[in-house]
Amino acid sequence: MTAAPVPSERGAEVGRRIGVGLMYGLWRPRVLGAWRVPATGPVILAVNHSHNIDGPMVMGVAPRPTHFLIKKEAFVGPLGAFLTGIGQLKVDRATADRGAISQALGVLADGGVLGIFPEGTRGEGDFAALRAGLAYFAVRSGAPIVPVAVLGSTERPGRLAKALPPLRSRVDVVFGDPFDAGDGSGRRTRAALDTATERIRRQLTSHLENARRLTGR
Repeated sequence: MTAAPVPSERGAEVGRRIGVGLMYGLWRPRVLGAWRVPATGPVILAVNHSHNIDGPMVMGVAPRPTHFLIKKEAFVGPLGAFLTGIGQLKVDRATADRGAISQALGVLADGGVLGIFPEGTRGEGDFAALRAGLAYFAVRSGAPIVPVAVLGSTERPGRLAKALPPLRSRVDVVFGDPFDAGDGSGRRTRAALDTATERIRRQLTSHLENARRLTGR
């Protein structure tokens, strides 16, 4: 089986520009700490996930084009072709998706930005339960992790579309300081990944608490 090609940064940049127009046109993002994202080199954005707009919001406000790992169920019909065209990665969450893993590592090997929802699915968005995938990508690639907190997307439903935040409401996106998940040994044993996952959980939880204090949310 031929491996899927690594998506281009050009496509992700198109997605970023579309995201800028949509997110700033429909809502009022307040972006804090974007300067903390390294300007060059591989980076993993670890984003809390409580609403469907969280990914597009980060894609639109991040200072660099981002390739998100997105559940395969979203890649249906024209939307699937669009997501692929803007450099997003389809992943089967029910199995160890080797194709998606290879593409994600390829993005990082090319010095790109990989976006991950470390909780694996939409929920409370509090980083309470993390899957091991984030630790694997961080330890395997050596890329730093930048925690990202999206706050305000679930505070209340919109009047016209209850599945979306109210139009022109404020959504805060807070970027944290980059950190390394591994212990410097480069080990990728189960014990090493479990330790890295716990280290990541502490860092992300601390960032979320700081973001809430900073924004008052």
